Amino acid sequence: MIVSIPGLIAIVIFYLAVFIVGIVAAKLTTKRKSNLASETIMVGGRDIGAVVGFFTLTASWVGGDYINGLAEAVYTPHVGLMWALCIPIGYGLGLILVGLFFADNLRDKNYTTIIDPVQAKLGRYMGAVVASVEIFSLIIYTGAILNALGGSLQIVAGLPRIGSVIISAAIALLYTTLGGLYSVAYTDVLQLILIAGGLILCLPFAFNHEAVIDIADTAYGKTGWIGSWDSSSGGAYIDLWLLSIFGGIPWQSVVQRVLAANSNRNAKLLCILSGFGTALIAIPPILIGAVGASANWTLTSYMNGSGSSPLDEHDKRLILPIVLLYLTPPAVSFFGLGATAAAVMSSVDSTTLSCGSLFARNVYKNAIRRNASDREVVWAMRISFLVFIVISSVVALTVDSIFVLAYLSADFMYCLSLPQFVTVMYLDPNVYGALIGFIVGLILRLGGGEAMLDWKPWIHYPGGANFPYKTFATIISFLAILVISRIAKFLFERGYIHPKYDILRSNLNNGGRSIILKKVNAAKNDCNADIPLPNVYPNIHVTDADDREKSYS
Repeated sequence: MIVSIPGLIAIVIFYLAVFIVGIVAAKLTTKRKSNLASETIMVGGRDIGAVVGFFTLTASWVGGDYINGLAEAVYTPHVGLMWALCIPIGYGLGLILVGLFFADNLRDKNYTTIIDPVQAKLGRYMGAVVASVEIFSLIIYTGAILNALGGSLQIVAGLPRIGSVIISAAIALLYTTLGGLYSVAYTDVLQLILIAGGLILCLPFAFNHEAVIDIADTAYGKTGWIGSWDSSSGGAYIDLWLLSIFGGIPWQSVVQRVLAANSNRNAKLLCILSGFGTALIAIPPILIGAVGASANWTLTSYMNGSGSSPLDEHDKRLILPIVLLYLTPPAVSFFGLGATAAAVMSSVDSTTLSCGSLFARNVYKNAIRRNASDREVVWAMRISFLVFIVISSVVALTVDSIFVLAYLSADFMYCLSLPQFVTVMYLDPNVYGALIGFIVGLILRLGGGEAMLDWKPWIHYPGGANFPYKTFATIISFLAILVISRIAKFLFERGYIHPKYDILRSNLNNGGRSIILKKVNAAKNDCNADIPLPNVYPNIHVTDADDREKSYS
């Protein structure tokens, strides 16, 4: 592989720009520290304004997986715009829903992560379980971003894919570790400007290249970029739309920005604006995917004019950088590709920060070492940054499709985390319902398999692929949480289960003890006599109406 010197120079320039912004922003951390250094890293000083908030929240979605994945989907026959469109519209609607229905509640309780309300309601261990799902999904998502990044650098500069992933991840890791949320937020501003400007600049040149047929003429047909849909794939289509809308709600990357905003009004505003911004920025990569599908690659220098296409060479995941490199003038392509690569890199910091925040606070501090000092939490966070980056890099180098990685990350959030988050925020679950609901959702989701990763199903749903089994798993998980919570509450509060069997420490038996004591107290007042307690709680002793001696076996 020949290294392109102009391409390498472009990459270095844009990387330096992102890195310098990240380091300068890191200095803000030392000037705006809160009482806890760990909280400063996670949510800054909770003083992010609406403008910066809009940029950083939009950029948290519009990363390498987003722009490269959309172009890949539109370019791929039988997928096309028909299937790709749900991603930008769904993600945008999800952000708007967060602003309208969750922002106020999260901020009023002064939470630091999305798992804080889960642990407050369901306990530290159940919260750690849900946090683990979030971390797993974020690692896959980061893998998608690094996958896109490695491919872009491979095309634009001729750099080895492995080296590209490692170098990019290392740069993002450095300034994220130093600056936390401030570095992430301000590099996101630069990211969004670069990615929008670079892609918009390249589009007219790609459209007017001699090898490109009018995209209106190639929209339909077997290989048309509009894509195809039939009744046999209806269930999967429904799943994809609902997953895109609701699967993006319980994300730490989103909630982190909401919690870092300087007011409730701005938190809601940045969610709504980012919802529209996320959908609009999808237009350039969708058009680039359409251009790729409309190009006669024999008229380009791709593969030395051999006549093969990116689809023939199994390079469909790289269609965006390939279009920019081969269908636009060199100066324009290097600007677009360099800007895109630098922008993609700055998305890695967002997911890395989210993973580290969840692990350090909700797993390490709250579930493993409750007495850990804030300094210890900060170091746990920094070490976890490194571990998660390494794992994500391995994922990026072992899975080919960017679209599949991004889709799978939202998949598990939709089926497992969404029911937990919504019930905790709006209903009254307990740890028994939450645990059973989680297990049921996991079994139903894994049992359906995953065609895109060649996972064979072992639960055969009616209709096969036409059954929306992911949505089914989400709904059943949600119902299981509510039903089992209600049953557990009834059994404990009515005294049918002794408190010593409350192995998950739900404290539901407190309600039962209170009910019994009130009945005993009322009976004593009525007859002015000592009333023996029922045998349900044999070691609760009532001495008189005003002075109760309670001991629990």
